[in-house]
Amino acid sequence: QAQLVESGGGLVQPGGSLRLSCVASGSIVSINFQRWYRQAPGKERELVADISSGGSTNYADSVKGRFTISRDNAKNMVYLQMNSLKPEDTAVYYCNARIATGPTPPWRFLEVWGQGTLVTVSA
Repeated sequence: QAQLVESGGGLVQPGGSLRLSCVASGSIVSINFQRWYRQAPGKERELVADISSGGSTNYADSVKGRFTISRDNAKNMVYLQMNSLKPEDTAVYYCNARIATGPTPPWRFLEVWGQGTLVTVSA
């Protein structure tokens, strides 16, 4: 099995910055894509950014130019640097990844979710 744990959320003023981190642990062979989602109160969960194992990135239009996703494969970590934060960025942010796991081949591929970290942007 594998687990994801997010950290770095909190309260920040509009225009401020936060850096979210997500670490994967457990029986990990490899990690394919890694994604950040968010869910604001009363809204559906939405994809914020994703990064492939090769480092290719994609962003939601609402965060382009403000957020940066990155990963450290050696540490099984993915980050989300959030700059110029706006009140509408307030949400619970979730880490998501497709992980190959298992003691021996053939590996099991699991889509794993973290528990979420709350980001509040408010004056």
